[in-house]
Amino acid sequence: MNPLLSIIVPVKDEEEAIPPFVARMTRVLDALHDPDGRPIGWEILFVDDGSTDMTMAAILTAHDADARIGALSLSRNFGKEAALSAGLDNARGQVVVPIDVDMQDPPEVIGEMIAKWREGYEVVYGVRRNRMTDSLPKRLTADLYYRAHNWLSMDKIPEHAGDFRLLDRKVVEVIKRMPERNRFMKGLFAWSGFRQTAVDYDRVERAVGTTKFNYWKLWTLAIDGITSASTAPLRVWSYIGAVIALIALVYAVFIGLRTIIYGADVAGYPSLMVATLFLGGVQLLSLGVLGEYVGRILVETKHRPIYIIRQRVGCPEEDGQA
Repeated sequence: MNPLLSIIVPVKDEEEAIPPFVARMTRVLDALHDPDGRPIGWEILFVDDGSTDMTMAAILTAHDADARIGALSLSRNFGKEAALSAGLDNARGQVVVPIDVDMQDPPEVIGEMIAKWREGYEVVYGVRRNRMTDSLPKRLTADLYYRAHNWLSMDKIPEHAGDFRLLDRKVVEVIKRMPERNRFMKGLFAWSGFRQTAVDYDRVERAVGTTKFNYWKLWTLAIDGITSASTAPLRVWSYIGAVIALIALVYAVFIGLRTIIYGADVAGYPSLMVATLFLGGVQLLSLGVLGEYVGRILVETKHRPIYIIRQRVGCPEEDGQA
C-alpha cells in the first residue's frame, strides 16, 4: 500500500547532515498515529541534487538500515526548485511534506500539520515566528522581497513561510501538471489555491554543515519568483515611458516659447549630457527587464526536462514529469 506520509528532502553536499536528520526524523515519524491509534505509514525521499561528496553513500547506508528511506540521484545540479519538483513527481504519500535536511525547520511540527490536514486543510505551511537565526541583511531583504512580490503578484505568498509545508495529494497532482521549466515553488504553491492555513514555529540555528545559498543565489531566486508570478515589471515601463514622453513634450513647449520670446540661445553642455545619460540608462534598464522575460521564453520553448534522474533507490519507476 502507498505510504500515508511522504517526506521530501532536497540535498546537495550534505553527507554530515544525513545521519542526524534520519535519526531525528524517523523518531518523529514513528511517533505519529492515526485517530484510531495506529502508526501511520511513511517514507523519506531524498533528492540528491548533484552532490560531489559522499551524500549518496550516506543515504544508501540509511536505506540499508530502513527500506522506507529512498532517494533520487539527479545527473547534475539542477537547483533546489527542480529537486523539489522531482520529489513531488515521485512521492507516493497521501500527504507530502518538503523539508530541508539542516533541521532548522523542526520535524516535530509535522504532527501539528497533520492535525490541521485532518481538519480539512489541503495546504498547511510553516511560518517562522522569528528569523533571528538569519543575519540582519538577510532578514531585511527577505521582508522587502515578500512585500514586493505580494504587491506585484496576484498570487500572494505567506510572509516568512518557506518550502516547509504539508501538501494534500490533490495539491501535489496539480503541481505535477504544471509544465513550466522556470520554477518558483512558493509561487506555484500559492497559485494552486485550496484551503490553506499556517502553523507557527521557532526556527533554530543550523547544527551540521553549511548553507548552500549565498546572496547571489537568493537574488537569482527572487528575480525568478517575481518574473514567474507577474508581468508588472514589463507593464511599468509603459508608464515610465509615457511619463518621460510627457515631460519631454512639456519641456519642448517651454523651449519653444522661450525662444519665441527671448530669442535663441546656446544649450548648455551639462544639461545635454544629463538628459542623454538619463534616457540612455532608462532604455538599458528597460531592455534588461525585457531580456529577463525573453530569456525565460527561450527556456520554455526548448521543452527540456526540468531534471534528469541518474539513479533510484527504494523508489519505483514513475511516469511522473522529468
